[in-house]
Amino acid sequence: MRFEKAALLIKLARALAGTAEGMTLDEIAATYTVSRRTAERLKAAIEEIFPQLEAISDGHKLRFRMTGGLDRFLQAPTSDELAELYAAATALQQGGCSARAHLLTALGQKIEAALRPTDRHKLAPDINALTVATGYVTQVGPQPFADPHTLEIVRTALKGGNYLTFTYGHNANSHRTVSPWGILYGRAYYLVGPATGKAQPALWRFDKIRSPEIHGQAVPPPAGWSISAFAARSFGVFQEKPQRITLRFTPAAANDAARFLFHPNQTLHPQQDGSLIVQFIAGSSIEMENHLFTWGTAV
Repeated sequence: MRFEKAALLIKLARALAGTAEGMTLDEIAATYTVSRRTAERLKAAIEEIFPQLEAISDGHKLRFRMTGGLDRFLQAPTSDELAELYAAATALQQGGCSARAHLLTALGQKIEAALRPTDRHKLAPDINALTVATGYVTQVGPQPFADPHTLEIVRTALKGGNYLTFTYGHNANSHRTVSPWGILYGRAYYLVGPATGKAQPALWRFDKIRSPEIHGQAVPPPAGWSISAFAARSFGVFQEKPQRITLRFTPAAANDAARFLFHPNQTLHPQQDGSLIVQFIAGSSIEMENHLFTWGTAV
């Protein structure tokens, strides 16, 4: 067996052991960019190696998952993985996201505590070397602020499908009752959800939420709604009717623009004169215009 195939089998085994709902053959094929026939062979190999693989009926499809977990050898983290986890926590901390940074740091500590002492001592020097050698460029601009207590309450409401009531802004009489549908992270944190009596979700900035409380069952998002699709409607954060945007960058700026992510659905079209056309669909024209000023006459 080639090393690549062995590595792929281990990745798939970990994925099947880590999912409660299981994966279909089509999902396995899409996740690992292989054909359905290859997905079937991978599943058969997993079934031969790990007898705890089980199949669950899901309509006309079967979903596969591993029960009972995997051997410690297959689940042991590497020094690179743990160092990257701590690096992500440090990056969040320096970016002003202390509450999220604390969660990642706590996760890393729990993982290390679960290791055997010999494994922990073996990994420690490499983790320390990678952590000390990693630096961060300070991002200029406003830092996000989210009170840890508010973040915890919002997350609890999301998990339980509950309403949130809170005072919004500095007006003590500005009471809101919102069905929480999601959280957007960026230069500021936003709760996404409709207020009582509204069908469309709105954005509620975390640093303006005061005295949040959890109440009864909230209105769930409609079928097919996703926070990712909602965010993709906008160039930045603020929502407006999406437009088809076309940006033309000069030949001198084309290479820099080609490396830049303006929007998740963007397409790049190099031109014969060396210029570059970038196209995407998004709203929030004010945020877009403010950003384009930073390119000067290159766009």
